[in-house]
Amino acid sequence: MATLPLGQATQYPDQYDPSLLFQIPRSENRLKLNIKAGQALPFVGIDIWNAFELSWLNTKGKPQIALAEFQIPADSPNMIESKSFKLYLNSLNNARFADEQEVRERLVADLSAAAGSKITARIQANETIAKKGIQEMGGVLLDRLDIEIDPHIPADPTLLGINEDFGPIEQCLVSHLLKSNCPVTGQPDWASVQIRYQGRPILEEGLLRYLIGFRQLGEFHEHCVETIFSDIKRECKPDKLSVYARYTRRGGLDINPFRTDHNAPWPDNTRHARQ
Repeated sequence: MATLPLGQATQYPDQYDPSLLFQIPRSENRLKLNIKAGQALPFVGIDIWNAFELSWLNTKGKPQIALAEFQIPADSPNMIESKSFKLYLNSLNNARFADEQEVRERLVADLSAAAGSKITARIQANETIAKKGIQEMGGVLLDRLDIEIDPHIPADPTLLGINEDFGPIEQCLVSHLLKSNCPVTGQPDWASVQIRYQGRPILEEGLLRYLIGFRQLGEFHEHCVETIFSDIKRECKPDKLSVYARYTRRGGLDINPFRTDHNAPWPDNTRHARQ
């Protein structure tokens, strides 16, 4: 087994180490969307991270466990690479803290420094999260459409269109078929995506074909959502648009990016069945 790829050891830290956090400038991926550094963003939003494997020691050396929610603003200069985020959180496992408040303050300081912008963090007991339950995204389900498609064809923005025979409407569309691949590890990333808009009706079949095209894309969660937002905005020209994706958990973390071009409320951070 030791000779197989799965048998190769991963070095997990045994001491607290914030230097493990690896920054990725958002500007690099946004250049692909013709958003230049220093240019006003066409959206606002947040990346909601949920950590399910947070642990530390109290002053007596007894392990403590909790779940944590982090919100990183979309206008922060940097993303944080998810594996480095996991390794950083694991580095707290043998660190002693006076109380939960000290842990939260340390997390906020370290993650804000890595993101280059103030982040927010909330630590909650398992029981608190359990009471929230599970809730799926609301909206018209695109997956009901019985279409024939080649899933190997990459996402093509020209598939997006509107029905010009109808006037503006307000609609919410949902698909659970979004999948992309981590550009670092190549592992699959699965997600549900919710698209709220106000404008002429978006053609559902073309939108579903477009979303399925992400299956071959090697890209970060955050950039996938920004690509979907930018393509719909350019091709369909809605008056208002919000795109929200909830990705399945990997390595004890899930990432849930949200982008909008108007004063929409931040989404409620409630788990889905696949999370």
